[in-house]
Amino acid sequence: MSELIEIEVAYALPDKQILECLKVPNGTTAAQAIQLSGICNKFSEIQPNDKNLGIFGKLVKPELILRNHDRIEIYRPITVDPKEKRRKRVEKATASNKNINKR
Repeated sequence: MSELIEIEVAYALPDKQILECLKVPNGTTAAQAIQLSGICNKFSEIQPNDKNLGIFGKLVKPELILRNHDRIEIYRPITVDPKEKRRKRVEKATASNKNINKR
């Protein structure tokens, strides 16, 4: 009988987070664990072989063999360029400061 390891599969949306705790056979890949977690059934945008995976904040490939206590994080695609978002935030703050100074 194969030894079981404990892992977690995590996924977050702006308004909802999910963390699935599983025991899987030693030698399980990240993609297999995602499939075993059933998270793909809850969120149709997730694909087990998705390249946007990490373990504790470090990008990994779906074929990575998991170790005991790994947490697989499924990352969503970036929808806004971070530089553009910062530029808009600065513009808004600058405009707000100008309005305060006019009083």
